[in-house]
Amino acid sequence: MDIEQKQAEVIDHFVKQASVLKGPALVPLIVEATSNPSLFAFSEILSVPNVLELEGTENSVYVGLLRLFAHGTWSDYKSNADRLPQLSADQVLKLKQLTVLTQAETDKVLPYSQLMQELDVTNVRELEDFLINECMYAGIVRGKLDQLQRCFEVQFAAGRDLRPGQLGNMIQTLSDWLSTSDNMLLSIQEKIKWADGMSESDKKHRKDVEDRIEEVKKSLSLKLTYVVAEVATCKQADDFRGHEEIYSEPGGVMDYEEDRTRPKRYLFA
Repeated sequence: MDIEQKQAEVIDHFVKQASVLKGPALVPLIVEATSNPSLFAFSEILSVPNVLELEGTENSVYVGLLRLFAHGTWSDYKSNADRLPQLSADQVLKLKQLTVLTQAETDKVLPYSQLMQELDVTNVRELEDFLINECMYAGIVRGKLDQLQRCFEVQFAAGRDLRPGQLGNMIQTLSDWLSTSDNMLLSIQEKIKWADGMSESDKKHRKDVEDRIEEVKKSLSLKLTYVVAEVATCKQADDFRGHEEIYSEPGGVMDYEEDRTRPKRYLFA
């Protein structure tokens, strides 16, 4: 079960309880909610009418306590400790966990020095143990401890309750992101169109080159055929001249034929 689903069940439980309790009876419920190890969101409880009715009463500090756990940090508590109930060990742990989530909202690389100051931790070993055992094992953050660079690289962090006025800023941020995404999409589409055009141009150029190569091949083939024919013709001419020379040489065949036609003379003793 992921942290969001687990929280939804816990929140539903406390909201139902807060809806049926009134006045001082809500105080133990608020203390229990702010100490619960599975609960990291408090706005739903804070918005229950019975809880809001504590404002202006002797128990109004517990409404302030809920607001602290919904939006504040350990540093905020130290600055306002005189106006808030004293925290138990479980509440201190919870508030320090929430402080890490607040730090991870804006920065994905958290220097050890910054975390040690925010959490009142005196050494690196204590800080790393807290991040591993109380944050990563709890499922509220995932990340990498970089001992060489002395920082915590955040890969995931559970979301906290929205602070008053934060919703408007978030809507503006999302609107800016949407506008930037639209502009980027148009730019990508233009580049795709340009790439398609270049591809067609490249195909046409390739076809022109291939056609030219075929023309050159055909031209070379015709020239080669012509050269072969010329060579063959020259060879036949050379052979014919060779035969003429044989038949025209003195003492050749023709002379032999002439000798055969001459009258034979017989010598008598």
